[in-house]
Amino acid sequence: MSEKSGKRLSLFSRIMNPKYIMVYATVIIFLIIYAYGAIRYGSIGFTTLRTFVNFFTDNAYYGISAVGMTMVLITGGIDLSVASVASLTGMIIAYGYERMGISPVITMIVSILIGVGLGALMGAAIHYLNVPPFITTLTGNFLARGICSLISRESISINHPLIDALAGFKITLYHMVDGEWVKIKPITNINLTVIIFIVMIILGTILLQHTRFGRNVYAIGGSESSAKLMGLPVGKTKVAVYAINGFCSALAGIAYVLVVKSGWNMALQGGELEVISSAVIGGTLLTGGVGYMIGTMFGVLLKSVIPAIINFNGTLSSWWGKIATGALLLLFIVIQQLVVSYTGKKKAGR
Repeated sequence: MSEKSGKRLSLFSRIMNPKYIMVYATVIIFLIIYAYGAIRYGSIGFTTLRTFVNFFTDNAYYGISAVGMTMVLITGGIDLSVASVASLTGMIIAYGYERMGISPVITMIVSILIGVGLGALMGAAIHYLNVPPFITTLTGNFLARGICSLISRESISINHPLIDALAGFKITLYHMVDGEWVKIKPITNINLTVIIFIVMIILGTILLQHTRFGRNVYAIGGSESSAKLMGLPVGKTKVAVYAINGFCSALAGIAYVLVVKSGWNMALQGGELEVISSAVIGGTLLTGGVGYMIGTMFGVLLKSVIPAIINFNGTLSSWWGKIATGALLLLFIVIQQLVVSYTGKKKAGR
């Protein structure tokens, strides 16, 4: 075999690595569903840039939280507190300003510190006290949601110029005619929550793919015992992962506040399942060791395109979106098991 053929085979082998199959599946299914929507409803605006940007806008806050969840799942853990922490963030911002007169800037910083601190505490309990992630984060879920109810059981509106300015911030894309921008009718608007989502995906990708910390995260998810034998800082890495996830949860809460401009103790109830399903549909293995931010992004888009098709149809109940999402989640879990089984047999055959 020539050196050139060997390089081609090596490149092909890397591309067809089983750990990428889940991401390929997510992207392909998204393209199939989008193509169906384009064929059926392209004439009434489904294929416009405005509609595509709305795929990001509709679930941006879930996507921001899914960045942290992806890291947690890669380590083989799980976090059921993300939605409650996001809700607590909204309550702190709303109550802090409307009832106590504290600047939203300060309450946002406090919220992020609380999110990071709670995440680090749960990570420490999971690693050093050997408490299962499910139990630890379920406790964090109850704690954060309970504090929300102690603060207030009523929705608190936020009326502050900074919140209005951040919520109203947008990048407007216009049509170009004869070399000039036509500002009468914009193509679409990209708001701040979408920008934050994209930035977090990029930062998450860099952190996982191009840093020693990212390599440690994958090593722990692949085999924690092997990672310990290699002398990797397992404890510090797991605590850091949950702290980062707490940061993403608080940031998602801030993004949600910019959408609703209020705080409510029951906000985003059940949102942790939306976040987890976005990461899993995006190709992150529940068993750990495999996951990519680009897959998570397409997982969020896939969860957005289905409701969009239902809305364009106009005759279907919105519950069909939940049914389709559940079916997709089941499909991806089955694919995951097949990939894990195939990979195990391949390693055993060597």
